[in-house]
Amino acid sequence: MPGDWLMGLAGGLMIGCAGAAYLLGIGRIMGASGIVGGVVDGTARGTARLERLAFLAGLILTPALFVGTGAGRASAPVAGTAALIVAGLLVGVGTRLANGCTSGHGVCGISRLSLRGIVATLVYIGVGILTVTLARWLGGA
Repeated sequence: MPGDWLMGLAGGLMIGCAGAAYLLGIGRIMGASGIVGGVVDGTARGTARLERLAFLAGLILTPALFVGTGAGRASAPVAGTAALIVAGLLVGVGTRLANGCTSGHGVCGISRLSLRGIVATLVYIGVGILTVTLARWLGGA
């Protein structure tokens, strides 16, 4: 097995440390969908809005910095633009229905032993497995 697992481990450690820093520094859960939602729907105002915008800027600029300096590599999309837009919208709707996303429930929720986070993570992992299984079975993907 190539060293790709090391990159996954490093990325996971960075996400975990970022979640801990966000919680300890600001006192809020690092749930990306909630952060984006507060900016988009306007509920985040003043300092909270600036904190969220800074977080989102880091979310976008950090990978660009890694790729731009040669420390990381970009990956090509596996689907067309229309599929990416539909997938993004479905993820957005799903995170609103679940009151959180993988970073909020999976990383921060499970680490705090939140029952809601554990259940949500089990549900979206299970639905993901079911979706891939059905797609392969029905469509030969």
